[in-house]
Amino acid sequence: MIFELQNVRYRYPNADVDAVHDVEGQVDEGELVSVVGPNGSGKTTLIRLFAGAESPYQGQVLVVGRPVSAWGRKELARTVGVVAQREEPVFPVRVRQQVLLGRYPHLGPFGMVGQEDDRIVQKALERCDVTHLADRWVATLSGGEWQRVRIARTLAQEPRALLLDEPTANLDIRHEMEVFELVHRLVKSEKMSCVVVTHHVNLAARFSDRIIVMHHGRVQAVGTPNEVLKRETLEAVFEWPVDVLEWEGVAQFIPQRRRQYVGGSGQSG
Repeated sequence: MIFELQNVRYRYPNADVDAVHDVEGQVDEGELVSVVGPNGSGKTTLIRLFAGAESPYQGQVLVVGRPVSAWGRKELARTVGVVAQREEPVFPVRVRQQVLLGRYPHLGPFGMVGQEDDRIVQKALERCDVTHLADRWVATLSGGEWQRVRIARTLAQEPRALLLDEPTANLDIRHEMEVFELVHRLVKSEKMSCVVVTHHVNLAARFSDRIIVMHHGRVQAVGTPNEVLKRETLEAVFEWPVDVLEWEGVAQFIPQRRRQYVGGSGQSG
């Protein structure tokens, strides 16, 4: 396995309740796992725990069988690549230079870039279909292009696993699909592992091996998309009436118009 959570609890400073509470689970090699749930359910906190950005006050977070706290920062970056939810370029840089930043964990003390680094950067550009953008200034990219460049930078780290926090935020339908298809291809063709936090439940169902549904910091359900996307589960978690249907063998849900909502199940008013 790549990631494992063992009875993990975490609470942010000055908070009254845990952000995640008694969470257990694992992500295996070559598996795409999506984490869904309403705002404030603990999705991003899980990513931060996997990445070692936060430490639980109870339980353990393991990366390849070792506590994440036992990894050095560069060592962890050579194993786990993270694409955070929000990021804006802070200085003018071209796409190739941006992707080259992903080689930092592999560079020596003098930060010298060699031919092997250039080869890996070129491969990352190709894998994310952004080679034609290599000489463009990052500030001129569209939202979808910027996301693919960020993923390419992460791939230049040569990680075994990816952590993506809302990778399709603020993207249109085409670019949402392109990002999910790219991630799915990387997982299946290169046996990478990936955890994706997303609000797009239907896209998660179409591309994921398993889905984790979070609610109030707890795992409400976990399993294959068809096991997890049940009407009673979705209505209880999102507090909104839905219908669930099957499309191309995969469960998809449709939010309904507002009607009287009582005790986790939709009732006509």
